[in-house]
Amino acid sequence: QVQVAESGGGLVQEGTSLRLSCTTSGLTFADYAMGWFRQAPGKEREGVSCISKSGASTHSGDSVLGRFTISRDNAKNTLYLQMNSLKPEDTAIYFCSASNLTSFYNEYDVCDELESEYACWGQGTQVTVSS
Repeated sequence: QVQVAESGGGLVQEGTSLRLSCTTSGLTFADYAMGWFRQAPGKEREGVSCISKSGASTHSGDSVLGRFTISRDNAKNTLYLQMNSLKPEDTAIYFCSASNLTSFYNEYDVCDELESEYACWGQGTQVTVSS
């Protein structure tokens, strides 16, 4: 059974940093593109960042570009999201997700944040940024 679990969220002040982690089990982590998504109160879930299975390719949304960095350690089956210069508008539940094994992301070692290409979701971790 595939499991995905996020950790590292919390309540922080504007301008500070947090690092989220995501661990997986039940899958060969290095075979999957991974993504971070978030859902703010009253809003739809949106893609934040993604990383290809090898880590060679990453993509981030415009709202976090230059502030957030996605990375992975395939030896530790762990995905990370380093979040710097946090803003109140970053407040949301952050979700980690593993792509579908058959996704073209994994065939070509690329990624994007199309939710239809992601299959396994964690429960999320709350990030709250106070002004």
